[in-house]
Amino acid sequence: MSTAIDQQVETFQEQFKRVRDEVGKVIVGYGEIIDGVIMSLLASGHVLLEGVPGLGKTKLVSTLSDVMRLKFSRIQFTPDLMPADITGTNVVQEDALGEKFLEFQPGPIFSNILLADEVNRATPKTQSALLEAMEERSVTVGKRTHKLDSPFFVLATQNPLEMEGTYPLPEAQLDRFFVKLKVDYPTIDSMHTIMNRTTKIKEPEVNRVLGQGEVLEMRKTVRAVPIARPVQDYAIRITLATHPQPPYAQPLTMKYVRYGSSPRGAQALVIGGKIRALLNNRVHVSCEDIRAVAFGALRHRILLNFEGEAERVDTDTVIKGILENTAEPS
Repeated sequence: MSTAIDQQVETFQEQFKRVRDEVGKVIVGYGEIIDGVIMSLLASGHVLLEGVPGLGKTKLVSTLSDVMRLKFSRIQFTPDLMPADITGTNVVQEDALGEKFLEFQPGPIFSNILLADEVNRATPKTQSALLEAMEERSVTVGKRTHKLDSPFFVLATQNPLEMEGTYPLPEAQLDRFFVKLKVDYPTIDSMHTIMNRTTKIKEPEVNRVLGQGEVLEMRKTVRAVPIARPVQDYAIRITLATHPQPPYAQPLTMKYVRYGSSPRGAQALVIGGKIRALLNNRVHVSCEDIRAVAFGALRHRILLNFEGEAERVDTDTVIKGILENTAEPS
């Protein structure tokens, strides 16, 4: 590597580590989740976090915004939430001469980091208002389109679908999330650390270590990492193997899968692989990088058929089988 590239990689690693360490002061026992959220932000993607209430998902997002000096908003999704509560609305105002006019009052979506809390408790109409903004990076109210700030990063949380009062996100909308991360219960050791940090007079404080401009520069660094054609082909073959149709279908997908991943899954594998390569002091993507990000990138993009649901098959099991049966390039 040249000196300039060396410096870029080193700067990227240092900035990533500073953010991770600061968030880790507050969020205990979820190192992989923290890494996945930061990686998604730097990949210009969005994150879907799944877990029962009370595991620190909200705290994770608010802490990340503090550490990165970014504007943070939170929307608590409920069945009576309306699209205008998210995007904003036109309000009738009156000028000094008594003339009435419409003025746009922006909603909480106009932020850098948006926490969409319990997104599957809102109706599909309200969910779609958020998810369209995620894709377009803009909001249309009336006849005017309003651009969202950059970076714009959504972290949506959802409860497991078997809980009461939830509306499953449609497959097309799930596909707009860069990764889906599962938040499990902390270990006993982590619980002790949480108790020690949160039951005393003073809770941990975080330092602001990154700004908006630095986040955008890190995103550029990620996109600049090259990927060899055989490694990209490996990512594509893994994605195609999630489909139950020949010629790429594998035994598990033919038996249990109704629909597989869209091309966005392959994009997530490649971009996630680039970030992992940088964190491992490389400027080329390996097949191991692709495998390491495969579960988060693909688990929400695989739709099980009736047999898969009846046998309670986990999409992670399907992905594991695909990785085991997809040969690396020679």
